[in-house]
Amino acid sequence: MAMSYFRISRSISGDQGINLIIRRTYAVGGSKAKKGGKGGGAADAPKASILSNEVKASTVVGANILKEGSDPKILQDAEYPDWLWHLLDKRPALSELRRKDIETLPYEDLKRFVKLDNRASIKENNSNKAKH
Repeated sequence: MAMSYFRISRSISGDQGINLIIRRTYAVGGSKAKKGGKGGGAADAPKASILSNEVKASTVVGANILKEGSDPKILQDAEYPDWLWHLLDKRPALSELRRKDIETLPYEDLKRFVKLDNRASIKENNSNKAKH
């Protein structure tokens, strides 16, 4: 039986500090010898997808944050709220929002414009204070 373990690597790079890299690796299992010879034709052939086994699962493994609880069940797509499917949509950048007319922006874009504009002005003020 193969066991899984994590390998943690640290790297130090210039001004960026310490970066941690976590890789999940698998140990080669048991005493079974590899089949096949030098050609490696059978070893290079595509194997059954591991993802198909994960998709068929009925729970989200590791998503439980409570001490006494269970992992949440995977629901049908229709049972999730509509906003969930738009979380990864591209949102306009500040430069793109500045080119548009502020009076005609939808509420969400206007809210994003104010947030990004405030953030930019704070960064500019901070850099000016650091120079003087």
